[in-house]
Amino acid sequence: METMKAILKAVPGPGASLNRVPVPKVGPHDVLVKIKAVGICGTDVHIYKWDEWAAHAVKPPRIFGHEFVGEVVEIGRDVTMVKPGDYVSAETHIACGKCYYCRTGQKHICQNVKILGVDVDGAYAEYISIPEENAWKTDRSIPPEVAAIQEPFGNAVHATLATDLAGKTVSIFGLGPIGLMSIAVARAAGASTIFAVEPSEYRRSFAEKMGADFVINPLEMDPVEFILDNTHGLGVDVFIEMSGAPQAIDQGLKSVRKNGFVSLLGIPSKPVTIDLAEDIVFKYLNIKGINGRLMFKTWYQVQELLTSGKVDIRPLITHTFPLEKFDEAMHLLLDKKAVKIVLYPESTE
Repeated sequence: METMKAILKAVPGPGASLNRVPVPKVGPHDVLVKIKAVGICGTDVHIYKWDEWAAHAVKPPRIFGHEFVGEVVEIGRDVTMVKPGDYVSAETHIACGKCYYCRTGQKHICQNVKILGVDVDGAYAEYISIPEENAWKTDRSIPPEVAAIQEPFGNAVHATLATDLAGKTVSIFGLGPIGLMSIAVARAAGASTIFAVEPSEYRRSFAEKMGADFVINPLEMDPVEFILDNTHGLGVDVFIEMSGAPQAIDQGLKSVRKNGFVSLLGIPSKPVTIDLAEDIVFKYLNIKGINGRLMFKTWYQVQELLTSGKVDIRPLITHTFPLEKFDEAMHLLLDKKAVKIVLYPESTE
């Protein structure tokens, strides 16, 4: 039996191990992809730490990781959309195609969704098998390290372009990789002024590079007061929440104008208390919850933004490592000494 190296959450608990495992089989509607590069997501860090969410969501043994690009090397007998040699990334939400949401054009919120690297084996490996429908043909002008992180970039694109931004003021709270990508998307979409709010000095250092006009440390100044002072007392037109932090959510709601738009992508670790009457009802706010990407509208937007050069996310790739050094990579992210890390299953030397 042919085997491959893979990073495995072999048993419940912190950490992970590098193992030899069988190369995945290809079903009639699946494609086998030889992975060129794979990104580390915040979800993967949760699985590595084995926090409460991971312990509930992941059933070991599981190969985790889901942000990747590679080359198709084998296809199932009924596959028609891709062929061996195609350069592909993947939509990581596997929709059932049969539930109410799938049958009404809303596969992005499939009732029975399975997620690569969480519910099924993922991409921290030399090969991955994915449904044909999830394969996204990628322009070869996009280098592997960038193509590998199209999926999280898609989160930023979906959350940021949930409303028209042309000529509008925008606040982005939380400058993890997706928040920083959101700055660049908002700039490309024509936002007039972008306020970026983040307590981490390291993360703030990337905000101006990505296009922020004002970078705010909420530990040193009141973001609400600063934003109101710089928007004629009205607040921003659009508030994009990327942190999930209760204080950030509260400050963002208080610093968006009446009848403004709110895009929520950050995931709080526990229930959040908000002033529903004052901060939402009486302000006539328009609120949109965001989870993942639109299938596949967002992917076309991602492709155009990257191939046109309107958005450059390369500055956010702070480190690259061979797959074997995943422990070192994970600890850099846990210590908040990296933004985006890409791993290579094969040596790049």
